[in-house]
Amino acid sequence: MNTVLLDTDKDTGIAVVTLDRPERLNAIDLVMRDELQQVWGELRFDDSVRAVVLTGSGERAFCTGLDRDADVPQPNSPYMADDPLLRVGPKANDLWKPVVAAVRGMACGGAFYLLGESEFLVAEPSASFFDPHTTYGMVSAYESVLMAQRMPYGEVARMMLMGTAERIGAQRAYDIGLVSELTEPGGALAAATACAAVLAGYPPEGVQGTVRALWAARESAVAAGFAQAPHLVALGNLPGERQAELFTQRNREFRIR
Repeated sequence: MNTVLLDTDKDTGIAVVTLDRPERLNAIDLVMRDELQQVWGELRFDDSVRAVVLTGSGERAFCTGLDRDADVPQPNSPYMADDPLLRVGPKANDLWKPVVAAVRGMACGGAFYLLGESEFLVAEPSASFFDPHTTYGMVSAYESVLMAQRMPYGEVARMMLMGTAERIGAQRAYDIGLVSELTEPGGALAAATACAAVLAGYPPEGVQGTVRALWAARESAVAAGFAQAPHLVALGNLPGERQAELFTQRNREFRIR
C-alpha cells in the first residue's frame, strides 16, 4: 500500500493504521480511500488483532479531509451523487474491533468520517479541529451528523458553521468531551496504544459486543441524518468553480478557542 501503513503486533494484539500522505497533510485521495477500505477488511479477518490505533504521519495534521485535487467521477444524475468518503471508516466497513484515534495537528472536514467512527480520541496539544465547508460554499452534512453524536450541540454547530474562522484547540476539545485524554507533546500515539493494549487484553467477544452496542445507540440517528445529507448537499453546494474561487480567496487568519 502507498498511502496507508498497517503495523500489526501479534504479541500485543494491536494494529496501528497510519494515514501516510504527510506532504498533503494526510488528505484522502481515491487511492487512500480504497486502501483504507482494504485495511478495515483485512482487520475483520485477522483474529490476532483485537484493538486498533488510528493516526496520521507527520507533525502538521492527522487528516485534512478529501484531497481537493482528487478527481471524483459522478453519475450525471442528481439522484445518484457519490460521496467518496462514505466508506472510509471502520464501522462503514463492518469492523467492530475497538478503534482509538491518536490526533496531532489539524483534523478537519472529511477527517470526521474517521474520527466519528472511532471509539474515542487521544490528542496532543497541537491538535485542532475545524470544518471548512461553509467557508467554501459547501454543506457540511455527513460530517455534521457524525460529530453531532460526539459533541454538545452548541459546540458542533459553532464548529461547523464558523468554517475556517475558528478552530477548536486541544484543551477545548478535551473540556467538551471530544477528546478523552490530552497528552504531552509527542505522546498521543503512545497513550492511544496503551489504551488499545488494555482493550486487546480483554476477551474479544465482550469488547466487540460492547463496541457494537455503543454504535447501536448512535446508528439510528446517523442513518436518519445520512438519509437527508445527499439532498442537502445537492441543494446547498455552490458549483465547483465557485467553490474553487472561494478557496483561492480564503482568509488564512483564524482564532483557536
